[in-house]
Amino acid sequence: MRLLKRNHANGYCLSDYLTKHELPRYAILSHTWGRESEEVTFEDLTEGSASAKASYKKIKFCGEQAAQDDLDYFWVDSCCIKKSDTRELSEAINSMFRWYGRAAKCYVYLSDVSLGEDDAQQLQPTWEMAFRASRWFTRGWTLQELLAPRSVEFYSSEGKRLGDRESLKLQIQEITGINAQALQGSPLSGFSIEERMLWASRRVTKLEEDKAYSLL
Repeated sequence: MRLLKRNHANGYCLSDYLTKHELPRYAILSHTWGRESEEVTFEDLTEGSASAKASYKKIKFCGEQAAQDDLDYFWVDSCCIKKSDTRELSEAINSMFRWYGRAAKCYVYLSDVSLGEDDAQQLQPTWEMAFRASRWFTRGWTLQELLAPRSVEFYSSEGKRLGDRESLKLQIQEITGINAQALQGSPLSGFSIEERMLWASRRVTKLEEDKAYSLL
């Protein structure tokens, strides 16, 4: 597993590949991908061209939020995996649930949820409608990113905190149909395969085989 850390030039650099025994405390990002050409890749980081990509704002958000939470390291799936290395890619796919589970914090960046200026004063914030309709809840991989981490926090496209898995559990349960106990951290082994497959059936993945991987 490679992690990101702020460098002396106020950007971000990748660590060497770390085993589970070498891992420091880290934050992890959950997000939906835009166009692949706009996502920051491993090569963009190593070549120093990452900041030119539109999605760099997500990486910057994650790094800044991690720093606020006293975490020096963080992980982003788009750029911390050397996808040209098939062995590394396969290991990452099979380790994803554990990597999210080990994270000190998981930040969910919702690019399609904007926080209005008057939301703080309203009884039912306007962002809640966008939250319920967010693409994040329809993607296959984000199912394990919702369930695996010990701490899941949701942020708007402006990087403003909307709440966490506990404070938003009623909305999340209504949106996803996922059992409340699962959202509160109960082991997934306590739920039947049929129930877990039902959670996944409402979601889509780019590749058909990713549906199975996203439940690991």
